[in-house]
Amino acid sequence: MNIVLTIIVAVLVFGAVIFFHELGHFIMAKTGKIKVNEFAIGMGPTLLKFGKGETTYALRALPIGGFVSMEGEDEESSDEHSFQRASIPRRLGVMVAGAFMNLVLGFLALVLLTSLGGQAIASREIASVENDSTGLRVGDVITKVNGRRAFIFDDLSYEFARTQNGTFDIEVKRDGKKVILQNITFDTLVAYDQETGEPIMNESTGEPYEYLNLGFKVWAQEKTFGSVIGEAFNTTLSYSRLIYLSLFDLITGKMPINLLSGPVGIVSEIGKAALLGWQSVIQLLALISVNLGVVNMLPLPALDGGRVILLMVEAIRHKPMPAKYESVINVAGFVLLMGLMVFVSFNDIWRLVT
Repeated sequence: MNIVLTIIVAVLVFGAVIFFHELGHFIMAKTGKIKVNEFAIGMGPTLLKFGKGETTYALRALPIGGFVSMEGEDEESSDEHSFQRASIPRRLGVMVAGAFMNLVLGFLALVLLTSLGGQAIASREIASVENDSTGLRVGDVITKVNGRRAFIFDDLSYEFARTQNGTFDIEVKRDGKKVILQNITFDTLVAYDQETGEPIMNESTGEPYEYLNLGFKVWAQEKTFGSVIGEAFNTTLSYSRLIYLSLFDLITGKMPINLLSGPVGIVSEIGKAALLGWQSVIQLLALISVNLGVVNMLPLPALDGGRVILLMVEAIRHKPMPAKYESVINVAGFVLLMGLMVFVSFNDIWRLVT
């Protein structure tokens, strides 16, 4: 039963993320009067399709992607409404629109979660302080930790966990003025299992897990239309930055690459979320959608961000890059991307069986 539930929820989540992404490309292409031959959700064999006007709309068997096939996108075409004949701004709009729509989906999911979820909206305004030595005061609004802006309360927890030396510079807004509190430290506590009372051990170090006792509490915000929209918007920004920070940590070695997850790992997490309830599923949907929007705009071949770079080069050169070079770049990027997918999928499967 759990497997069936996981499959159903995973198909719905991936379907929503893919649909919004391709819908962005589709809307901008149609708006720019670019001919769209096919709008497809899924890959592989066609399950059903119908035509309307110049476009075929199709649902395909494998829920692992989708595409908007535009006239003259990957081949020469004499059609005046082909992709290559459109102006550079129009083509840039088409490329960016998919990622933008993923951010929109993430935002809408967070609006739903924030408005209907049981949790209160945590502010960044301090309600009480246990340890006066930190310099924090009741009424302070925390705006930055170690120079990085805090969009939402969870940003504070992330920064505290990410900093390795345990010392923090915290910027607060106090009585309308900016105040910077330097070299703040918090007490460290050992994490215990609530059922057994035993310390929770870190398998990699053999030592008990430790966490910071922040020693302060914050006020909850009343749920109004404005506060819900604001929290959803700020959480979308927070998720976007979190993805870039995680990628930076992977590149610099702060985070081991074997923690990177692919489709297998994501499906596993969706299954866990489905057992916890709809709120966990919606939160994961938001994170996956924002993740796709951000990663897809990285300036790498085979991603929309890579195609944006090629269009910018074309704008600078006042002529497109020779087709043979563009093809080599895209193929190389695709091969590297597939290699990464195989690697992360192997890691996902290894984690599941060990």
